[in-house]
Amino acid sequence: MTVTELLSYEDALASYDPVMGLEVHVELGTRTKMFCGCSTELGAEPNSQTCPVCLGLPGALPVVNAIGIESAVKIGLALNCEIAEWCRFARKNYFYPDMPKNFQTSQYDEPIAFNGYLDVQLEDGEIFRVEIERAHMEEDTGKSLHVGGATGRIHGASHSLLDYNRAGIPLIEIVTKPIEGAGERAPEVAKAYVAELREVIKALGVSEARMDKGQMRCDVNLSLRPTPESEFGTRSETKNVNSLRSVERAARFEIQRHAAVLSSGGTIVQETRHFHEEDGSTTAGRIKDNAEDYRYFPEPDLVPVAPARDWVEELRAGLPEMPRVRRNRLREEWGVSEHDMQSILNAGAVDSIVATIEAGADAAAARKWWMGELARNANERGVVVDELPITPAEVARVAALVAAGELNDKLARQVLEGVLAGEGTPDEVVEKRGLKVVSDEGALGAAVDEAIAGNAAIADKIRGGKIAAVGALVGAVMKTTRGQADAARVKELILERLGVSE
Repeated sequence: MTVTELLSYEDALASYDPVMGLEVHVELGTRTKMFCGCSTELGAEPNSQTCPVCLGLPGALPVVNAIGIESAVKIGLALNCEIAEWCRFARKNYFYPDMPKNFQTSQYDEPIAFNGYLDVQLEDGEIFRVEIERAHMEEDTGKSLHVGGATGRIHGASHSLLDYNRAGIPLIEIVTKPIEGAGERAPEVAKAYVAELREVIKALGVSEARMDKGQMRCDVNLSLRPTPESEFGTRSETKNVNSLRSVERAARFEIQRHAAVLSSGGTIVQETRHFHEEDGSTTAGRIKDNAEDYRYFPEPDLVPVAPARDWVEELRAGLPEMPRVRRNRLREEWGVSEHDMQSILNAGAVDSIVATIEAGADAAAARKWWMGELARNANERGVVVDELPITPAEVARVAALVAAGELNDKLARQVLEGVLAGEGTPDEVVEKRGLKVVSDEGALGAAVDEAIAGNAAIADKIRGGKIAAVGALVGAVMKTTRGQADAARVKELILERLGVSE
Protein backbone atom coordinates (compact mmCIF):
# COMPACT_ATOMS: atom_id res chain seq x y z
CA MET A 1 0.00 0.00 0.00
CA THR A 2 1.31 3.45 -0.88
CA VAL A 3 2.20 5.53 2.17
CA THR A 4 -0.01 8.62 2.30
CA GLU A 5 1.35 11.90 3.60
CA LEU A 6 -0.76 13.31 6.42
CA LEU A 7 -0.86 16.63 8.24
CA SER A 8 -1.36 16.44 11.98
CA TYR A 9 -5.02 16.67 12.95
CA GLU A 10 -4.42 19.83 14.98
CA ASP A 11 -2.61 21.57 12.11
CA ALA A 12 -5.29 20.49 9.64
CA LEU A 13 -8.05 22.03 11.76
CA ALA A 14 -5.99 25.17 12.36
CA SER A 15 -5.88 25.81 8.60
CA TYR A 16 -9.09 24.35 7.20
CA ASP A 17 -12.79 23.95 7.92
CA PRO A 18 -14.20 20.46 7.22
CA VAL A 19 -17.51 19.87 5.48
CA MET A 20 -19.04 16.40 5.43
CA GLY A 21 -21.83 14.61 3.65
CA LEU A 22 -22.91 11.16 4.78
CA GLU A 23 -24.74 8.69 2.57
CA VAL A 24 -26.08 5.68 4.44
CA HIS A 25 -27.50 2.64 2.70
CA VAL A 26 -29.92 0.55 4.76
CA GLU A 27 -30.84 -2.94 3.60
CA LEU A 28 -34.51 -3.48 4.38
CA GLY A 29 -35.61 -6.63 6.15
CA THR A 30 -38.29 -7.61 3.62
CA ARG A 31 -38.85 -11.27 2.74
CA THR A 32 -38.62 -10.57 -1.00
CA LYS A 33 -36.64 -8.26 -3.24
CA MET A 34 -37.61 -4.73 -4.21
CA PHE A 35 -39.04 -5.50 -7.67
CA CYS A 36 -39.56 -9.27 -7.76
CA GLY A 37 -40.57 -12.20 -5.56
CA CYS A 38 -37.11 -13.69 -5.01
CA SER A 39 -36.09 -14.44 -1.44
CA THR A 40 -33.76 -12.10 0.44
CA GLU A 41 -32.58 -14.76 2.90
CA LEU A 42 -28.84 -14.74 3.50
CA GLY A 43 -26.56 -17.71 3.07
CA ALA A 44 -28.12 -19.39 0.02
CA GLU A 45 -26.06 -20.96 -2.74
CA PRO A 46 -24.74 -18.31 -5.18
CA ASN A 47 -27.21 -17.33 -7.89
CA SER A 48 -29.98 -19.53 -6.43
CA GLN A 49 -32.24 -16.60 -5.50
CA THR A 50 -32.65 -14.97 -8.89
CA CYS A 51 -35.29 -14.65 -11.60
CA PRO A 52 -35.66 -12.91 -14.98
CA VAL A 53 -36.59 -9.63 -13.25
CA CYS A 54 -33.58 -9.28 -10.93
CA LEU A 55 -31.29 -10.64 -13.63
CA GLY A 56 -32.55 -7.98 -16.05
CA LEU A 57 -33.55 -10.42 -18.78
CA PRO A 58 -35.37 -8.98 -21.81
CA GLY A 59 -39.14 -8.67 -21.40
CA ALA A 60 -39.15 -9.08 -17.61
CA LEU A 61 -41.25 -6.46 -15.83
CA PRO A 62 -40.68 -5.29 -12.23
CA VAL A 63 -43.39 -4.82 -9.58
CA VAL A 64 -42.61 -2.62 -6.58
CA ASN A 65 -42.50 -4.15 -3.08
CA ALA A 66 -45.31 -2.60 -0.97
CA ILE A 67 -43.49 -3.27 2.32
CA GLY A 68 -40.45 -1.52 0.85
CA ILE A 69 -42.53 1.60 0.26
CA GLU A 70 -44.04 1.40 3.74
CA SER A 71 -40.58 1.06 5.28
CA ALA A 72 -39.32 4.05 3.31
CA VAL A 73 -42.22 6.20 4.55
CA LYS A 74 -41.60 5.12 8.16
CA ILE A 75 -37.92 6.02 7.86
CA GLY A 76 -38.79 9.38 6.35
CA LEU A 77 -41.27 10.17 9.12
CA ALA A 78 -38.82 9.12 11.84
CA LEU A 79 -36.24 11.48 10.31
CA ASN A 80 -38.69 14.39 10.37
CA CYS A 81 -38.89 14.43 6.57
CA GLU A 82 -41.65 15.58 4.28
CA ILE A 83 -43.26 12.64 2.47
CA ALA A 84 -43.79 13.13 -1.23
CA GLU A 85 -47.36 13.15 -2.45
CA TRP A 86 -46.11 11.76 -5.76
CA CYS A 87 -42.75 10.34 -6.72
CA ARG A 88 -41.29 7.87 -9.18
CA PHE A 89 -38.34 5.64 -9.84
CA ALA A 90 -35.49 6.39 -12.22
CA ARG A 91 -32.79 4.46 -14.02
CA LYS A 92 -29.25 5.23 -12.89
CA ASN A 93 -27.13 4.11 -15.82
CA TYR A 94 -23.61 2.84 -15.35
CA PHE A 95 -21.69 -0.34 -16.02
CA TYR A 96 -20.38 -2.60 -13.30
CA PRO A 97 -20.04 -6.39 -13.59
CA ASP A 98 -22.18 -7.15 -10.54
CA MET A 99 -25.11 -5.06 -11.78
CA PRO A 100 -27.00 -7.36 -14.16
CA LYS A 101 -29.13 -4.69 -15.89
CA ASN A 102 -26.30 -2.16 -16.39
CA PHE A 103 -28.55 0.30 -14.59
CA GLN A 104 -29.80 0.58 -11.03
CA THR A 105 -33.46 1.24 -10.36
CA SER A 106 -33.31 4.14 -7.91
CA GLN A 107 -34.84 7.57 -7.35
CA TYR A 108 -33.26 10.80 -8.50
CA ASP A 109 -35.00 14.19 -8.41
CA GLU A 110 -38.23 12.84 -6.92
CA PRO A 111 -37.40 10.96 -3.69
CA ILE A 112 -40.11 9.59 -1.44
CA ALA A 113 -38.84 11.54 1.61
CA PHE A 114 -36.92 14.81 1.79
CA ASN A 115 -35.98 17.85 3.88
CA GLY A 116 -35.64 16.28 7.34
CA TYR A 117 -33.23 16.21 10.26
CA LEU A 118 -31.86 14.01 13.02
CA ASP A 119 -30.63 15.40 16.33
CA VAL A 120 -27.65 13.46 17.70
CA GLN A 121 -26.05 13.61 21.11
CA LEU A 122 -22.27 13.84 21.36
CA GLU A 123 -20.28 12.28 24.17
CA ASP A 124 -20.29 15.45 26.29
CA GLY A 125 -24.07 15.76 25.98
CA GLU A 126 -24.08 18.43 23.25
CA ILE A 127 -26.90 18.04 20.73
CA PHE A 128 -25.90 18.45 17.08
CA ARG A 129 -28.56 18.65 14.36
CA VAL A 130 -27.77 16.84 11.12
CA GLU A 131 -30.05 17.93 8.31
CA ILE A 132 -31.33 15.27 5.90
CA GLU A 133 -31.47 16.04 2.19
CA ARG A 134 -33.43 12.96 1.16
CA ALA A 135 -34.24 9.32 1.78
CA HIS A 136 -34.96 7.39 -1.37
CA MET A 137 -35.70 3.83 -2.47
CA GLU A 138 -33.43 1.75 -4.67
CA GLU A 139 -32.10 -1.76 -5.19
CA ASP A 140 -28.79 -3.32 -4.27
CA THR A 141 -26.30 -4.74 -6.75
CA GLY A 142 -24.90 -8.25 -6.85
CA LYS A 143 -21.63 -9.28 -5.26
CA SER A 144 -18.22 -9.72 -6.88
CA LEU A 145 -15.69 -12.16 -5.47
CA HIS A 146 -12.17 -11.46 -6.74
CA VAL A 147 -10.06 -14.61 -6.68
CA GLY A 148 -6.31 -15.09 -6.76
CA GLY A 149 -5.10 -11.81 -5.28
CA ALA A 150 -3.73 -11.08 -1.83
CA THR A 151 -6.22 -8.38 -0.86
CA GLY A 152 -9.56 -9.68 -2.12
CA ARG A 153 -9.81 -6.64 -4.43
CA ILE A 154 -9.84 -6.70 -8.21
CA HIS A 155 -6.24 -5.47 -8.45
CA GLY A 156 -4.01 -8.52 -8.59
CA ALA A 157 -6.87 -11.02 -8.88
CA SER A 158 -6.72 -13.74 -11.53
CA HIS A 159 -10.48 -13.86 -12.08
CA SER A 160 -13.79 -12.78 -10.55
CA LEU A 161 -16.95 -14.64 -9.62
CA LEU A 162 -20.40 -13.02 -9.57
CA ASP A 163 -23.28 -13.80 -7.23
CA TYR A 164 -26.58 -12.11 -8.10
CA ASN A 165 -28.52 -13.22 -5.02
CA ARG A 166 -28.12 -9.73 -3.56
CA ALA A 167 -29.13 -7.96 -6.80
CA GLY A 168 -32.52 -6.35 -6.23
CA ILE A 169 -32.42 -6.40 -2.40
CA PRO A 170 -34.42 -3.34 -1.19
CA LEU A 171 -32.32 -0.41 -0.04
CA ILE A 172 -33.09 2.96 1.44
CA GLU A 173 -30.36 5.52 0.86
CA ILE A 174 -30.35 8.37 3.39
CA VAL A 175 -28.37 11.41 2.29
CA THR A 176 -27.50 14.32 4.56
CA LYS A 177 -27.23 17.92 3.54
CA PRO A 178 -23.67 19.30 3.85
CA ILE A 179 -22.71 19.05 7.52
CA GLU A 180 -21.09 22.33 8.45
CA GLY A 181 -19.97 23.84 11.72
CA ALA A 182 -18.68 20.64 13.33
CA GLY A 183 -15.04 21.78 13.18
CA GLU A 184 -12.65 19.49 15.04
CA ARG A 185 -15.60 17.36 16.16
CA ALA A 186 -16.55 16.39 12.60
CA PRO A 187 -15.41 12.75 12.95
CA GLU A 188 -17.27 12.45 16.26
CA VAL A 189 -20.40 13.94 14.68
CA ALA A 190 -20.16 11.43 11.82
CA LYS A 191 -19.93 8.50 14.22
CA ALA A 192 -22.72 9.81 16.46
CA TYR A 193 -25.02 10.38 13.48
CA VAL A 194 -24.58 6.89 12.06
CA ALA A 195 -24.99 5.41 15.56
CA GLU A 196 -28.23 7.31 16.15
CA LEU A 197 -29.51 6.51 12.67
CA ARG A 198 -28.84 2.83 13.29
CA GLU A 199 -30.85 2.98 16.53
CA VAL A 200 -33.75 4.68 14.70
CA ILE A 201 -33.75 2.02 11.98
CA LYS A 202 -33.72 -0.79 14.54
CA ALA A 203 -36.51 0.85 16.55
CA LEU A 204 -38.69 1.02 13.43
CA GLY A 205 -38.19 -2.70 12.85
CA VAL A 206 -37.48 -2.21 9.13
CA SER A 207 -33.95 -3.66 9.29
CA GLU A 208 -31.57 -5.23 11.79
CA ALA A 209 -29.07 -2.60 10.58
CA ARG A 210 -26.10 -4.88 11.29
CA MET A 211 -23.11 -3.03 9.89
CA ASP A 212 -20.90 -6.10 10.23
CA LYS A 213 -23.27 -7.96 7.87
CA GLY A 214 -23.53 -5.15 5.33
CA GLN A 215 -27.14 -4.37 6.27
CA MET A 216 -26.10 -0.78 6.88
CA ARG A 217 -23.07 0.92 5.35
CA CYS A 218 -21.90 4.49 5.10
CA ASP A 219 -20.18 6.53 2.39
CA VAL A 220 -18.20 9.38 3.96
CA ASN A 221 -17.95 12.45 1.74
CA LEU A 222 -15.46 15.03 2.95
CA SER A 223 -13.97 18.29 1.75
CA LEU A 224 -11.97 21.13 3.27
CA ARG A 225 -12.20 24.89 2.77
CA PRO A 226 -10.00 27.71 4.13
CA THR A 227 -12.74 29.30 6.25
CA PRO A 228 -16.39 28.63 7.11
CA GLU A 229 -17.32 31.46 4.73
CA SER A 230 -15.45 29.96 1.74
CA GLU A 231 -16.98 27.87 -1.02
CA PHE A 232 -16.96 24.12 -0.59
CA GLY A 233 -13.78 22.35 -1.59
CA THR A 234 -13.47 19.28 -3.83
CA ARG A 235 -14.77 16.21 -2.04
CA SER A 236 -13.67 12.63 -1.75
CA GLU A 237 -16.08 9.77 -1.07
CA THR A 238 -14.91 6.91 1.11
CA LYS A 239 -17.19 4.02 0.18
CA ASN A 240 -18.93 1.29 2.16
CA VAL A 241 -17.56 1.98 5.63
CA ASN A 242 -19.08 -0.71 7.84
CA SER A 243 -18.55 0.13 11.50
CA LEU A 244 -19.10 3.16 13.72
CA ARG A 245 -15.42 3.31 14.68
CA SER A 246 -14.43 3.16 11.02
CA VAL A 247 -16.77 6.03 10.10
CA GLU A 248 -14.96 8.20 12.64
CA ARG A 249 -11.52 7.03 11.52
CA ALA A 250 -12.29 7.53 7.82
CA ALA A 251 -13.42 11.13 8.39
CA ARG A 252 -10.37 11.89 10.51
CA PHE A 253 -7.94 10.35 8.01
CA GLU A 254 -9.45 12.23 5.08
CA ILE A 255 -9.25 15.53 6.96
CA GLN A 256 -5.54 14.94 7.51
CA ARG A 257 -4.95 13.73 3.94
CA HIS A 258 -6.83 16.61 2.30
CA ALA A 259 -4.98 19.10 4.49
CA ALA A 260 -1.61 17.61 3.55
CA VAL A 261 -2.41 17.80 -0.18
CA LEU A 262 -3.75 21.35 -0.02
CA SER A 263 -0.94 22.61 2.23
CA SER A 264 1.66 21.37 -0.24
CA GLY A 265 0.00 23.22 -3.12
CA GLY A 266 -1.70 20.17 -4.58
CA THR A 267 -5.31 19.71 -5.63
CA ILE A 268 -7.87 17.22 -4.40
CA VAL A 269 -9.18 14.74 -6.97
CA GLN A 270 -12.91 14.07 -6.86
CA GLU A 271 -12.83 10.31 -6.44
CA THR A 272 -14.06 7.34 -4.48
CA ARG A 273 -11.77 5.92 -1.79
CA HIS A 274 -11.39 2.50 -0.18
CA PHE A 275 -11.18 2.33 3.62
CA HIS A 276 -8.68 -0.07 5.23
CA GLU A 277 -9.71 -1.40 8.64
CA GLU A 278 -6.23 -2.54 9.59
CA ASP A 279 -4.72 0.95 9.82
CA GLY A 280 -7.61 3.38 9.30
CA SER A 281 -6.25 4.68 5.99
CA THR A 282 -7.95 5.21 2.64
CA THR A 283 -6.68 4.62 -0.88
CA ALA A 284 -7.89 5.86 -4.26
CA GLY A 285 -10.67 4.01 -6.05
CA ARG A 286 -12.08 5.55 -9.22
CA ILE A 287 -12.79 9.07 -10.44
CA LYS A 288 -16.16 10.08 -9.00
CA ASP A 289 -18.97 10.67 -11.49
CA ASN A 290 -21.39 13.57 -11.24
CA ALA A 291 -25.15 13.04 -11.43
CA GLU A 292 -25.32 13.93 -15.12
CA ASP A 293 -22.84 11.15 -15.92
CA TYR A 294 -25.41 8.58 -14.81
CA ARG A 295 -27.91 9.68 -17.47
CA TYR A 296 -30.89 9.44 -15.11
CA PHE A 297 -34.29 9.12 -16.72
CA PRO A 298 -37.70 8.00 -15.36
CA GLU A 299 -38.15 4.23 -15.10
CA PRO A 300 -40.74 3.42 -17.79
CA ASP A 301 -41.66 0.00 -16.37
CA LEU A 302 -42.85 1.21 -12.95
CA VAL A 303 -45.87 3.38 -12.15
CA PRO A 304 -45.36 6.44 -9.93
CA VAL A 305 -45.77 6.07 -6.17
CA ALA A 306 -48.39 8.31 -4.54
CA PRO A 307 -48.70 7.60 -0.79
CA ALA A 308 -52.20 8.49 0.42
CA ARG A 309 -52.13 11.21 3.08
CA ASP A 310 -54.38 9.32 5.50
CA TRP A 311 -52.13 6.26 5.19
CA VAL A 312 -49.03 8.38 5.87
CA GLU A 313 -50.68 9.79 8.98
CA GLU A 314 -51.61 6.28 10.15
CA LEU A 315 -47.95 5.31 9.85
CA ARG A 316 -46.92 8.47 11.69
CA ALA A 317 -49.30 7.68 14.55
CA GLY A 318 -47.91 4.15 14.77
CA LEU A 319 -44.24 5.12 15.03
CA PRO A 320 -42.48 3.70 18.10
CA GLU A 321 -40.81 5.79 20.78
CA MET A 322 -37.69 7.25 19.20
CA PRO A 323 -34.33 6.09 20.60
CA ARG A 324 -33.18 9.39 22.14
CA VAL A 325 -36.54 9.87 23.89
CA ARG A 326 -36.44 6.26 25.06
CA ARG A 327 -32.88 6.60 26.36
CA ASN A 328 -33.80 9.70 28.36
CA ARG A 329 -36.76 7.86 29.87
CA LEU A 330 -34.64 4.81 30.71
CA ARG A 331 -31.88 6.99 32.15
CA GLU A 332 -34.36 8.48 34.61
CA GLU A 333 -35.89 5.09 35.43
CA TRP A 334 -32.47 3.53 36.02
CA GLY A 335 -31.11 6.53 37.90
CA VAL A 336 -27.89 6.80 35.89
CA SER A 337 -25.97 9.82 34.68
CA GLU A 338 -25.86 10.98 31.05
CA HIS A 339 -22.23 9.85 30.92
CA ASP A 340 -23.16 6.35 32.09
CA MET A 341 -26.06 6.20 29.64
CA GLN A 342 -23.71 7.20 26.83
CA SER A 343 -21.35 4.39 27.86
CA ILE A 344 -24.25 1.93 27.74
CA LEU A 345 -25.18 3.20 24.28
CA ASN A 346 -21.58 3.01 23.06
CA ALA A 347 -21.42 -0.59 24.22
CA GLY A 348 -24.63 -1.41 22.34
CA ALA A 349 -26.13 -2.69 25.58
CA VAL A 350 -29.39 -0.71 25.92
CA ASP A 351 -31.70 -3.37 24.47
CA SER A 352 -29.88 -6.19 26.26
CA ILE A 353 -30.27 -4.46 29.62
CA VAL A 354 -33.95 -3.73 28.97
CA ALA A 355 -34.58 -7.36 28.02
CA THR A 356 -32.70 -8.59 31.11
CA ILE A 357 -34.87 -6.41 33.34
CA GLU A 358 -37.98 -7.71 31.57
CA ALA A 359 -36.70 -11.24 32.31
CA GLY A 360 -36.77 -10.50 36.04
CA ALA A 361 -33.47 -8.85 37.00
CA ASP A 362 -33.36 -5.50 38.72
CA ALA A 363 -31.93 -2.58 36.76
CA ALA A 364 -28.72 -2.31 38.79
CA ALA A 365 -27.87 -6.00 38.37
CA ALA A 366 -28.66 -5.97 34.64
CA ARG A 367 -26.40 -2.97 34.07
CA LYS A 368 -23.67 -4.43 36.27
CA TRP A 369 -23.31 -7.65 34.30
CA TRP A 370 -23.76 -6.28 30.79
CA MET A 371 -21.45 -3.31 31.35
CA GLY A 372 -18.90 -5.26 33.39
CA GLU A 373 -17.98 -8.85 32.66
CA LEU A 374 -19.95 -9.11 29.41
CA ALA A 375 -18.69 -5.78 28.00
CA ARG A 376 -15.13 -6.88 28.76
CA ASN A 377 -15.72 -10.19 26.98
CA ALA A 378 -17.29 -8.46 23.99
CA ASN A 379 -14.33 -6.12 23.74
CA GLU A 380 -11.93 -9.08 23.72
CA ARG A 381 -13.94 -10.70 20.92
CA GLY A 382 -14.23 -7.47 18.94
CA VAL A 383 -18.04 -7.48 18.93
CA VAL A 384 -20.83 -5.50 20.60
CA VAL A 385 -22.46 -7.06 23.62
CA ASP A 386 -25.70 -8.07 21.93
CA GLU A 387 -23.68 -10.31 19.60
CA LEU A 388 -22.37 -12.43 22.48
CA PRO A 389 -23.64 -16.04 22.69
CA ILE A 390 -25.72 -15.38 25.80
CA THR A 391 -29.33 -14.28 26.15
CA PRO A 392 -30.82 -11.62 28.45
CA ALA A 393 -32.84 -14.40 30.11
CA GLU A 394 -29.61 -16.25 30.96
CA VAL A 395 -28.07 -13.09 32.41
CA ALA A 396 -31.24 -12.55 34.44
CA ARG A 397 -30.94 -16.11 35.78
CA VAL A 398 -27.35 -15.46 36.91
CA ALA A 399 -28.53 -12.27 38.64
CA ALA A 400 -31.30 -14.27 40.35
CA LEU A 401 -28.81 -16.86 41.62
CA VAL A 402 -26.67 -14.06 43.07
CA ALA A 403 -29.69 -12.41 44.67
CA ALA A 404 -30.71 -15.74 46.23
CA GLY A 405 -27.26 -16.16 47.74
CA GLU A 406 -26.52 -19.26 45.66
CA LEU A 407 -23.68 -17.50 43.83
CA ASN A 408 -21.31 -14.72 44.77
CA ASP A 409 -19.86 -12.32 42.22
CA LYS A 410 -16.74 -14.40 41.63
CA LEU A 411 -18.76 -17.54 40.99
CA ALA A 412 -21.23 -15.62 38.84
CA ARG A 413 -18.40 -14.52 36.58
CA GLN A 414 -17.39 -18.16 36.17
CA VAL A 415 -20.96 -19.08 35.31
CA LEU A 416 -21.10 -16.37 32.63
CA GLU A 417 -17.78 -17.64 31.31
CA GLY A 418 -19.22 -21.14 31.03
CA VAL A 419 -22.37 -19.98 29.24
CA LEU A 420 -20.28 -17.95 26.78
CA ALA A 421 -18.11 -21.03 26.19
CA GLY A 422 -21.19 -23.04 25.19
CA GLU A 423 -21.32 -25.23 28.31
CA GLY A 424 -25.08 -24.83 28.70
CA THR A 425 -27.54 -22.75 30.70
CA PRO A 426 -26.46 -21.00 33.92
CA ASP A 427 -27.93 -23.81 36.04
CA GLU A 428 -26.17 -26.45 33.93
CA VAL A 429 -22.85 -24.61 34.26
CA VAL A 430 -23.31 -24.33 38.04
CA GLU A 431 -23.97 -28.07 38.24
CA LYS A 432 -21.15 -29.15 35.91
CA ARG A 433 -18.54 -26.90 37.52
CA GLY A 434 -19.77 -27.29 41.08
CA LEU A 435 -20.01 -23.56 41.63
CA LYS A 436 -22.69 -23.11 44.29
CA VAL A 437 -21.88 -21.00 47.32
CA VAL A 438 -20.90 -22.98 50.41
CA SER A 439 -23.89 -22.28 52.63
CA ASP A 440 -23.51 -25.10 55.15
CA GLU A 441 -22.95 -23.32 58.46
CA GLY A 442 -20.93 -26.23 59.83
CA ALA A 443 -18.51 -26.21 56.91
CA LEU A 444 -18.20 -22.44 57.02
CA GLY A 445 -17.65 -22.48 60.77
CA ALA A 446 -14.87 -25.04 60.41
CA ALA A 447 -13.17 -22.91 57.74
CA VAL A 448 -13.47 -19.82 59.94
CA ASP A 449 -11.98 -21.63 62.95
CA GLU A 450 -9.10 -22.85 60.80
CA ALA A 451 -8.41 -19.30 59.52
CA ILE A 452 -8.40 -17.85 63.06
CA ALA A 453 -6.14 -20.60 64.36
CA GLY A 454 -3.69 -20.14 61.51
CA ASN A 455 -3.58 -16.34 61.82
CA ALA A 456 -3.44 -15.72 65.57
CA ALA A 457 -1.68 -12.36 65.29
CA ILE A 458 -4.33 -10.99 62.95
CA ALA A 459 -7.09 -12.33 65.20
CA ASP A 460 -5.51 -10.48 68.17
CA LYS A 461 -5.48 -7.21 66.16
CA ILE A 462 -9.18 -7.62 65.47
CA ARG A 463 -9.92 -8.30 69.13
CA GLY A 464 -7.94 -5.14 69.89
CA GLY A 465 -10.29 -3.05 67.77
CA LYS A 466 -8.63 -3.10 64.33
CA ILE A 467 -11.74 -4.33 62.54
CA ALA A 468 -10.26 -3.63 59.08
CA ALA A 469 -7.87 -6.54 59.61
CA VAL A 470 -10.82 -8.93 59.27
CA GLY A 471 -10.35 -8.78 55.49
CA ALA A 472 -7.25 -10.96 55.76
CA LEU A 473 -9.18 -13.70 57.57
CA VAL A 474 -12.09 -13.45 55.11
CA GLY A 475 -9.54 -13.91 52.33
CA ALA A 476 -8.12 -17.01 54.03
CA VAL A 477 -11.59 -18.54 54.29
CA MET A 478 -12.38 -17.71 50.67
CA LYS A 479 -9.16 -19.42 49.63
CA THR A 480 -10.05 -22.52 51.62
CA THR A 481 -13.52 -22.67 50.07
CA ARG A 482 -12.20 -21.92 46.55
CA GLY A 483 -14.13 -18.66 46.51
CA GLN A 484 -17.43 -20.45 47.09
CA ALA A 485 -18.33 -18.88 50.41
CA ASP A 486 -20.53 -15.85 51.02
CA ALA A 487 -17.94 -13.26 52.05
CA ALA A 488 -20.45 -11.23 54.06
CA ARG A 489 -21.50 -14.29 56.07
CA VAL A 490 -17.86 -15.28 56.58
CA LYS A 491 -17.13 -11.85 58.04
CA GLU A 492 -20.09 -12.15 60.41
CA LEU A 493 -18.92 -15.56 61.62
CA ILE A 494 -15.34 -14.35 62.19
CA LEU A 495 -16.50 -11.39 64.27
CA GLU A 496 -18.88 -13.63 66.23
CA ARG A 497 -16.07 -16.11 66.95
CA LEU A 498 -13.79 -13.29 68.13
CA GLY A 499 -16.50 -11.64 70.20
CA VAL A 500 -16.20 -8.35 68.30
CA SER A 501 -18.98 -6.16 66.88
CA GLU A 502 -18.62 -3.48 64.19
